[in-house]
Amino acid sequence: MAYFIRKLVLLLVTLVLVSLITFAVFQIIPGDPIRIMLGPEADEARIETLEKQLGLDKPLHEQYGKWISGVVTGDLGDSIRFSRPVSELIADRLPVTLSLALMSVAIVIIVSIPLGIYIARRHNTLGDVIFSSLTQVGMAVPSFWLGMLLMLYLGMTFSFFSISGYIPWSESITGALGSLLLPAITIAIPQIAISFRYIRNTIIEQLQLDYVRTIRSKGIGERFVIYKHVLRNAMIPILTVFGLIFAEVVAGTIIVEQVFGLPGFGSLLITSISYRDFPLVQGIVMYITIVVVVINFLIDILYAILDPRIRLG
Repeated sequence: MAYFIRKLVLLLVTLVLVSLITFAVFQIIPGDPIRIMLGPEADEARIETLEKQLGLDKPLHEQYGKWISGVVTGDLGDSIRFSRPVSELIADRLPVTLSLALMSVAIVIIVSIPLGIYIARRHNTLGDVIFSSLTQVGMAVPSFWLGMLLMLYLGMTFSFFSISGYIPWSESITGALGSLLLPAITIAIPQIAISFRYIRNTIIEQLQLDYVRTIRSKGIGERFVIYKHVLRNAMIPILTVFGLIFAEVVAGTIIVEQVFGLPGFGSLLITSISYRDFPLVQGIVMYITIVVVVINFLIDILYAILDPRIRLG
């Protein structure tokens, strides 16, 4: 129980520190959102009135206190650009970005784990050399260029794939899959390359340990050795990589959404930055931070479940 409490406290401390950094950064960024909103010809009276409405005339510690309490209650203020509550704008775009991120992670897991195990069992063969070389290419390819290639060669060839726009799940499941699959593959390919190499190397290291030779000497089948013993012992370092990969996937959706014209956080974030819409940018940054920190918290909990000795550390 003490382990879980420590991790929960660390989670809360991390979120507070990130909120402080996020708030401070947007206070020193050049550009006055009030003048952008009202235009350069606005008189001082209108500027002061709007500053009072938005609470920008108060001391910074009061502004931060109001904002962080809003983060806790879900009231992130109003967008300067859209004149709508930030929480509503995030909720509108959330299904797109969340679906894309989850689909991308699912593809990474489904492909990289079996492939990494398969190649690790064939270490130093021709297949090992080929796949290891391909992963170098996969890690080096820019996501926006990869997305355009997939649009050109798959989107233009198969009618199932949509190369632009988004169809909500509520309207059509197949339509939603068609509009998200190519972007998800675009995000997943570089992450598959990274996770494949790590899984392959980790499995190879485990296969060379004494406990594996002991199990094999008892005549136990290779498949049982791999999936019952080796994979379980390798899961803790593999989980660490998947935690980092999830953070990369969430960040990668911002670029890929722009390439495929998806109405997710990508276009919303770029628009909010262009208009110096600080409440909206802060809200999106905090959402992404919360998702990444919570995922890493859950991975820490999985560590303790897979290896109870970690709780004693």
